[in-house]
Amino acid sequence: MHLLPTLSHRLIPSFTATALLLGSFLIPAYAENHAKLGIIEVQASGKTAIAPDMAIISLGVEREAKTAREALDKNTTAMQSVLNSLKTEGIADKDLQTSRFNISPRYARNKNNQQNNPPKIIGYIVSNNLTVRIRDIASVGTILDKVVTLGVNSNGNIQFTNQNHKATIQEARQKAVANAREKANTLAKAADVTLGRILSIRETSGGQPRPRALARTAQFDGASVPIASGENTYQISVSVSWEIKQ
Repeated sequence: MHLLPTLSHRLIPSFTATALLLGSFLIPAYAENHAKLGIIEVQASGKTAIAPDMAIISLGVEREAKTAREALDKNTTAMQSVLNSLKTEGIADKDLQTSRFNISPRYARNKNNQQNNPPKIIGYIVSNNLTVRIRDIASVGTILDKVVTLGVNSNGNIQFTNQNHKATIQEARQKAVANAREKANTLAKAADVTLGRILSIRETSGGQPRPRALARTAQFDGASVPIASGENTYQISVSVSWEIKQ
């Protein structure tokens, strides 16, 4: 009655040892075959250009006075006029953001470089910087002309971008992979081999717009500031590996 269980217990260690023995042969064999696998790896890029549909401008108002209070009041009055003008031009509150605010003293120059004569405060400077998103490209020149008239006098900067560039990036990504395949086929043909399955695809960089200046000039009224919006180029770079058919 107890012979069967006893026999099964004796078989289990033997079976386990056999499996381990087979595994010890299979693993090195797999690793050896994998190491001998031929690979073609290439890097390629894809680009897509598109006209911008939004401008991001930085505006600064800087005012100086003998006291901080007076300088702040002057700056506040000027900046409020600028904000009111921007809203009149259709700029929404969500597209207006204070990016920097600073109050700093202004010192008199020490003409004789006397170390014992500490610098003297002769006034204060208040700076208020504003970031504005303009979703109507055609109004950029007019807006710049108006805000400068109302008191903007520092930190002028402009960047053209796109509100929705997902489709543009997808197109650049497809071009990058297609260019990688074309390059890999050229290498395979030169080496007299055949491409097999793709082993890996890695996106290495890209997604940020690169301006192409003067490619396109926006048309504005003659009285406004001339603005060239150009085109934005979106570039995606990829690294793709193919197995070489044996």
